[in-house]
Amino acid sequence: MFKSEYLNKVYETTAQRNPNQPEFLQAVRDVLESLEVVVAKDSRFEKYGVIERMVEPERTIAFRVSWVDDNGKVQVNRGFRVQFNSAIGPYKGGLRFHPSVNASVIKFLGFEQTFKNSLTGLPMGGGKGGSDFDPRGRSDGEIMRFCQSFMTELSKHIGADTDVPAGDIGVGAREVGYLFGQYKRLRNEFTGVITGKGISYGGSLIRPEATGFGAVYYADEMLHTFGEEVKGKTFAVSGFGNVAWGTVKKINELGGKVVTISGPDGYIYDADGIATEEKINFMLEMRASGRDKVQDYADKFGVPFYAGQRPWGEKFDVAMPCATQNEVGLEDAKKMVANGVKYYVEVANMPTTDEAVAYFRQNKVVIAPSKAVNAGGVAVSGLEMAQNSMRYSWTSEEVDTKLKQIMKNIYKNSYDAAKKYGLEGDLVAGANIAGFEKVAEAMIAQGIAY
Repeated sequence: MFKSEYLNKVYETTAQRNPNQPEFLQAVRDVLESLEVVVAKDSRFEKYGVIERMVEPERTIAFRVSWVDDNGKVQVNRGFRVQFNSAIGPYKGGLRFHPSVNASVIKFLGFEQTFKNSLTGLPMGGGKGGSDFDPRGRSDGEIMRFCQSFMTELSKHIGADTDVPAGDIGVGAREVGYLFGQYKRLRNEFTGVITGKGISYGGSLIRPEATGFGAVYYADEMLHTFGEEVKGKTFAVSGFGNVAWGTVKKINELGGKVVTISGPDGYIYDADGIATEEKINFMLEMRASGRDKVQDYADKFGVPFYAGQRPWGEKFDVAMPCATQNEVGLEDAKKMVANGVKYYVEVANMPTTDEAVAYFRQNKVVIAPSKAVNAGGVAVSGLEMAQNSMRYSWTSEEVDTKLKQIMKNIYKNSYDAAKKYGLEGDLVAGANIAGFEKVAEAMIAQGIAY
């Protein structure tokens, strides 16, 4: 699989130790492919077993979550927290509540988070957690009771200087509030132990928009490399949650036009663009409704809805998948290439299958990788941690300015890292290498205990 015997051995051992975990193994392959040139030039990484340690979480926690529904029936879910790497700071990463959550998904997300957090330049290690609990269709009372039960166990393993969770799919402002309230009750302390909090109790301005805003800032920097810009470009976006909402909002601010959003039921095509304040705000109403149907947008604004389909066959300049892992497959990639798409910007975590990535590469499509593109969310979470530590808050303009600079630095550092190893223009390799080098150097400096 790899030219390096060392990397082959690492991957084979990882695959043997983690059977039936395809998402995690896919994420490991993606990173190791980029590190071929790095390990060939620096023998320290093999000597000190850096990569063997990096693919093995420092701690994996699984636990039962028992709670009582509105009918008085006891329900049981499974909770997870994977504390992957703390070499450069406390574990940091979101909590995902979704039926698809399992050990493989959480480990892949935690592994990716290690490199993503490294790229931000902020002192944050990598972690991830969640549960197979589905908040859709549940009452506020049921969600509160579940969150309180979940945090009762999780609170034993986290802390402001140990592990700082945040939100993710299925964990928004409401869930974060219930989780934080239970932590505070159990520990009798008010600390920045979870990010994505409400503004009234220590949250940061523009946190809900941050992942989408950061993705567009990254895309703009990437386009500038090719003498282009967001202004005047047409974008296809998938999903319609917070990430897609922030992405659509910022594309409009920079003069681009978004023509698609999607949901589990299909996608809509808005030829005029999702450009008015009413349309953009309706995305938030759709998410808050709990219906999880993008058809609601089509019904309200009179645009075409395509049931059971994905938006990648439409005509556009830039693709920005914002929904979930492996949502773009080989056939989707073929449609985009046939339609002349030159730029593919991963906003969701690992939204592209290996086959689709290979096809994009063969056809010279520029791929901007998720671990760099969507780092804006965790970057602003890091800024929230800083504000909590200072007992202070910054204005929206201050946070946005810091976010924009962080995303510019991520792009530059990724581009420069690829160029350093003779891979100029390969943003996937550049992000993996830049994220890896910082963590690896810290691990070596701290000895084999880490």
